[in-house]
Amino acid sequence: MISDSKIDKSSARVENMFNEIAYKYDFLNHFLSLNIDKRWRKKLIKIIDKEMPENIIDVATGTGDLAIAASEINVKSIVGIDISEKMLKVGREKIIKKKLENKIKLIKADSLDIPFGDNIFDAAMVAFGVRNFENLNKGLSEIQRVLKPAKKIFIIEFSKPKKNPIKQFYTFYFRVILPVIGRLISKNKTAYSYLPDTVANFPDGEDFCNILKQCGFINVKFISLSFGIASIYIGEKK
Repeated sequence: MISDSKIDKSSARVENMFNEIAYKYDFLNHFLSLNIDKRWRKKLIKIIDKEMPENIIDVATGTGDLAIAASEINVKSIVGIDISEKMLKVGREKIIKKKLENKIKLIKADSLDIPFGDNIFDAAMVAFGVRNFENLNKGLSEIQRVLKPAKKIFIIEFSKPKKNPIKQFYTFYFRVILPVIGRLISKNKTAYSYLPDTVANFPDGEDFCNILKQCGFINVKFISLSFGIASIYIGEKK
């Protein structure tokens, strides 16, 4: 395992990396996850729908997959932010194609400095983005700041299976197969090695729940998905 301090998660590095793979990102995401990521997003949206939010912020929105999924519930507006302009460009093209311009807006912004005032949003969501935050606590605290009191954060993130043989298969796939296929298709030498490195070093499960509590969230819980390959985290602003 690589020490998290040795993984370059600077905003500039992450921005450049995702700019380089933007036009292959959706294909690789769905292909490499065998489309399971779509089911995970649908499950998250069903949970969010129960809160009946009017406006949502989607942090690290990427190409807008989660924002587009959330547009299917009774929500008035969704704002997606991301530091990669090319990822946002792909997302905007998808939004135009689906005629969702009046409901979803994508803007370039860093999760560490969200360009909105305090207590604005009814819900916040992040799909596979928090492990890329240059400063995890600061990013989560920023999300907590822009949420209205008593409203919730919803996060999907990769986690590490604990049980055999899923644990061994997962490790082999993430460490051997995924980087090779990702590198061949994306033509990027580092992006799909960066992924397993950040997943391996991400504080998942109860460890991540404790970080959410440190950042001002209460009633924190997580739901394990697909034998522990991913998890949904939910926390409420005080």
